[in-house]
Amino acid sequence: MTLQLPPFRHLALVLSPLIAGGCAMPGSAQPVSSTSAQAAADAPTFADLATLVDRSDMVIRAQITDQATVEPERSAGLQPGHVRLYLEADTQALLFGSAAVGEKLKYLVDLPLTENGKAPKVKKQSVLLFGKNVAGRPGQFSLVTPDAQLPATPELEATVRKLLGEMTAPDALPRVTGIQDVMSVRGNLAGESETQIFFNTKSGAPVSISVVRRPNMDPRWGVSWSEIVDQSAQPPEPNTMEWYRIACLMPDEIPESAFLQSESAPRYQAQVDYEFVRRDLGECTRNITSS
Repeated sequence: MTLQLPPFRHLALVLSPLIAGGCAMPGSAQPVSSTSAQAAADAPTFADLATLVDRSDMVIRAQITDQATVEPERSAGLQPGHVRLYLEADTQALLFGSAAVGEKLKYLVDLPLTENGKAPKVKKQSVLLFGKNVAGRPGQFSLVTPDAQLPATPELEATVRKLLGEMTAPDALPRVTGIQDVMSVRGNLAGESETQIFFNTKSGAPVSISVVRRPNMDPRWGVSWSEIVDQSAQPPEPNTMEWYRIACLMPDEIPESAFLQSESAPRYQAQVDYEFVRRDLGECTRNITSS
């Protein structure tokens, strides 16, 4: 029996628009490769998974039971090298979410074409779905990005569960939303200075970075997650929640409004220190284009 696409008005209920986030990495989509090197390059990074979890109201493990290809003329916003699929799936587990989830799911997803340019066969696959509640429609959900579906491997699910635990814990680290204040103060010796960067957060909880320079020594920096600006604070380890909250959410540049000093010398030093921190953190690498 062939799966029939629902009317266009139904598709609109489950189609989520592209979400433009500060860490989005634009680029041309590439067909799925069968080589292990390409598979590794296409695998979701820690930043991908953390972003999907961060945006989701619910995370579901499901098994796909049927699929149908959406015609190109009905696939507005589809990226080159991708195909839009209408999928039906059986719910296997609700990893996160407060809304009721039915045993059957219907949704749209954008996936890369195979090497021969055809739609991938995903029937019977177990997948992780990262979604949001649809206002006014209990039991309905939309993916947080058009491609927010990943294979439900044990390793991937374990990482997602760990991220869910860290992000929903009572003492979860705050989400950085911007820079509030920046200042840099020279010391008594030549080449001595300290720069302090205070961030805005979604919850209002304090987060700050200090960069300390001493003569004939490498600069040191660290993150404080409290109201106390601790000079002994350390940089976060890569691919941890501490790293993600800073590396992937801090803005590219210091906004003009954040400088507390009008003199050119401390402002310049603050900018130098800010770029030093960004370089030391490394790239917030992403392989999932629309996340």
